[in-house]
Amino acid sequence: MLKLTDEGAKITLQGQPPTADNGMFWFGSALLIGAVAVAMAMSFLPERLAIGALALLIIGSFIFNRQRLKQKQANAGRICGGVLWVRAGELVHDGSKREHIVLEPTDHVTIYGAQLQIVAADNTRKYHISGFDSAQEAEATKAILEGKSLTKRHVNIKMQDSPAP
Repeated sequence: MLKLTDEGAKITLQGQPPTADNGMFWFGSALLIGAVAVAMAMSFLPERLAIGALALLIIGSFIFNRQRLKQKQANAGRICGGVLWVRAGELVHDGSKREHIVLEPTDHVTIYGAQLQIVAADNTRKYHISGFDSAQEAEATKAILEGKSLTKRHVNIKMQDSPAP
C-alpha cells in the first residue's frame, strides 16, 4: 500500500520473507549430536581415535559455518516485507530492524515487473526489493528515489462496481 507523504512515500510491502533452509538445520543438529558422541568417545576410545573424532567434529563445524556465511551473503540486500519509507536518494526499511539506505550518485534503479533492484556502478546488485502490491508502486518508488516528485494527481484510483441489491 502506497501513501504519499510531504517528503516522499510510505510503502507497506506484502512479500514473504525468505524461507529457512532445512538442510542447514539438519546439518547443525547432526553437529550437535556429533559433539555429544565425541565427548563420549573421548572417555571410552583410545586417545588416537578420540583425537580423530574431535578433528572430524572441527572440520564439520568449519563447513557448517562456511555454508551459513554463504547463505547470509546470498540473502543480503533482499527486502521483501515491512514498511519502506522512500525519499529522494534514500530509503528506510522497517522490518525486523530499521535499516537506513542512502543511494550513491552512481547507483541506478531498475524495475522488473513489481520488483525493484538497486545496482551499483560496477553492475553488482546492492538491493532487491519485492513485495509491492503492483508495478505502479515499484515505478513510483523508482521515481521518488530518482528525485522526481509525485502528487496525488498521479495516483490512479480504481473503483469496483458493486452489484445492485
